Amino acid sequence: MSLPSARNLPAPIPADQLADLLGEAGSTMGQLIVALIAIHGLGKRETTRLLLSDLALPAGRLLTRRRTRQHTIYPDELTRALAAAWLRERGRRWSVTTSPHLLLSQMSAADSTLPPISGTVIDTIFKPLALTPSRLRQDRIVDEATHTADRPLMHVFGLTATPAMRYIHAARPERRPTLPR
Repeated sequence: MSLPSARNLPAPIPADQLADLLGEAGSTMGQLIVALIAIHGLGKRETTRLLLSDLALPAGRLLTRRRTRQHTIYPDELTRALAAAWLRERGRRWSVTTSPHLLLSQMSAADSTLPPISGTVIDTIFKPLALTPSRLRQDRIVDEATHTADRPLMHVFGLTATPAMRYIHAARPERRPTLPR
């Protein structure tokens, strides 16, 4: 009989370090990206692929696209304020762009046929934070897993059952089933 190996997830990020992230993110776009990952657990790839039409601020929704499905996020007040500030800045800086992407770089704003911002742009935003986007995302999901069950975790972050249980077991090892001897 073979048993699956337990995946090690990172230890939680200290609360004081998390509190400073938005201030250290620098730009308005950087702060929005950090909020989307730190608060809502978005992945780097899905963050870069957000479209302007995915954000419905009056309705309080943000649609994300995953490989096989879509997931709706309901931004909190802080994320909504950051998104509104980014939309104002985006409109001021690139008022004539036809790019459909929510997050823009100088290059992607100038040519709407270019792909969205690259993962390198996000890595540049995270470099001064001494964290990676994936570590921050994992920390957020593990933190939520300490306070909730698997179904709400799946709903909030759009996870399937297997990764949700992996996070639950990492956050609360006492919930891991034991095999009879």
